[in-house]
Amino acid sequence: MADITIYHNPQCGTSRNTLALIRNSGVEPEVIEYLQTPPTRKTLHQLAAQTGQPLRELIRSKEKLYAELELDNPALSDEQLIAAMLTHPILINRPIVVTPLGTRLCRPSEAVLDILPKRQQGAFAKEDGERVVNDKGERVAGA
Repeated sequence: MADITIYHNPQCGTSRNTLALIRNSGVEPEVIEYLQTPPTRKTLHQLAAQTGQPLRELIRSKEKLYAELELDNPALSDEQLIAAMLTHPILINRPIVVTPLGTRLCRPSEAVLDILPKRQQGAFAKEDGERVVNDKGERVAGA
């Protein structure tokens, strides 16, 4: 079993970049395509608790459905928010990465570098060309 798990959406550039950074550390993570295999209610609660962030941070507010369901309503409970995420997994913000060093919503993708147990094996640039890691496997300043 992999020591690293990524809740991944292959259609998302940030998620693809995060997965590539994990692989650039020489690790093949467990990849959970959460749109096909959504997390359980218990897992969503655990992920939110492990990130140390409010549950609302794990909701993708840019999705059209977010506004349609009026999920910005502060009166909604965590249970109501989780119910919406379970019914519509596209509302789960991504990528969420779990490693032995912590759990994080990796937006931007280079946030994963803070929780990877192994250092980068070589240079890395995001899909848009932005350099994140240099030839020595070190994080580029500002990344």
